[in-house]
Parts: sequence; structure tokens; C-alpha cells
Amino acid sequence: MPNPLLTIEGLKKYWDHGSQLALDIPQLRVHNSEKIAILGPSGSGKSTFLKILSKDLKMGDGTIYFLNQSLDEWSVLELSHQRAVLPQSHEVGFDLSVDLIVSLGRVSRPCQNETNYIVRQCLCLCQASHLLHRNYHQLSGGERARVQMAKVFAQLWDVHGGFLLVDEPFAALDPYLQVFLLKSLIQFVTQRSLAVLAVLHDVNHAMQFFDRGVLLKQGQLFMDAPLLEIQKESLEHLYGNHFLQLNATTGTRYFFAQ
Repeated sequence: MPNPLLTIEGLKKYWDHGSQLALDIPQLRVHNSEKIAILGPSGSGKSTFLKILSKDLKMGDGTIYFLNQSLDEWSVLELSHQRAVLPQSHEVGFDLSVDLIVSLGRVSRPCQNETNYIVRQCLCLCQASHLLHRNYHQLSGGERARVQMAKVFAQLWDVHGGFLLVDEPFAALDPYLQVFLLKSLIQFVTQRSLAVLAVLHDVNHAMQFFDRGVLLKQGQLFMDAPLLEIQKESLEHLYGNHFLQLNATTGTRYFFAQ
């Protein structure tokens, strides 16, 4: 097997000056093209984990290596050329035009000749071409989600073998738009051999679109396994409630909390 894209060893994060353990991941490997769903109840450390990987939050103990180099040694600029973050919030401080917001994904690139083309292509992939010259603050929540995803696509447009971090940005959207954006995201990363780690609250989205599940409970790594191997009993233990399981003729399993 090729070298991992990400290697995590002995990762621990504490709150309250070391008195409260927020996250404990003894070991984790992520390879190119892996599609990983991060699942767990609220407060289990999912967003904390993503913030550490994105360098928005300092880790406590342990090591993280990206492309065989310590994550601490990567500058924010260097890292922006290999990874992108799709956050939970779609807020923007200034009322900028949509084309400008998406083009910010290209701001650190040395060559800007194709920026306009890339911006238009990324908006097209997100079914947002009609928003090109709109002001961001005039958009609905669903429209903002599409613009933010187009910005991430612009950032990773010419990247192969990097990774994308996704922190549940579609939870408040209607079901059609959630599925459409997830399909677009998976298609985009697949074409570029990008790894994606996505915090999800919908177990069924994980089962439909992702290959591997990293399950967190009370900050601890509860399970790391292919999603096909994760059984209903494990989900019940993880979330602390009963699930109804339905099996589709396609082989996809669906779980509904009871």
C-alpha cells in the first residue's frame, strides 16, 4: 500500500488548561481518494478534529504528518495549495459579489490567467451559474452553500492527491439540495484523487456517499471501519438510541432513529 496522505499518532486535545480531554485519537491513516465520514453525537469532538487538521486549532499531544511532513511545518499558504475547508457557516463579513467570493479560492495561485474560466466552471458544477453577478448577502441559505462549495472547488481545481475537510455545511438545506451537493462533491474529489473527511449528522448520507466511517464518542475514537462493516448495533451504541434498518435492493442500508 502507498504511503498515507495523512498519518495521525497519539493525538490528544484538552480544554480548561489540560483538565478536560476533548479529543483522543491514538492512530489514524488517510490515503489518497478515501471518502471518510466522521460520525458521532453532538459534542463528540468531530468539529474539533477538523479544526486541528485545518490548523485552525492547535493540537495538544501527538503528531500529524501530511505527505510525510509534520503538519506544524506546513505554512498556511503551502497548505492552502493542497487542502481546502468547507465550513459549517456560510457567513461572509462583506457583501461581495459571487464571482469575487469564488475567485478568492484562487488568490494564492501564481497564475491568474484562467481564474474567470475556473470560477464559471465551479459555479456550473454547483448549479449556481445564474448567481455569478449577484451580491452574496442577497442570497438564500441554499444559494450561499452552493457558492461556498464553488469557492472550495476553485481552490482545489488543479490539485491532485490533496484533501478536503467538510464540516456539515448542508444540514439546513432541503433534501434535494443536500443530495445534489454531496453528489457534486464526491464527483469532484474522485476525479482528482482527493481524500475527503466530512463531519456528518445524517448517517444515511454517510452510507450512500462515503466508504469509511470514523466514529467519535465523548472525544474518543469509538470505531474506524469501512461503512459496509458498521452494523446497526454499533450505531445504537454510538448515539445511545435505537435505529430501524431498511435494506434497499441496491444493497444500500438506511438507518432511522427511533
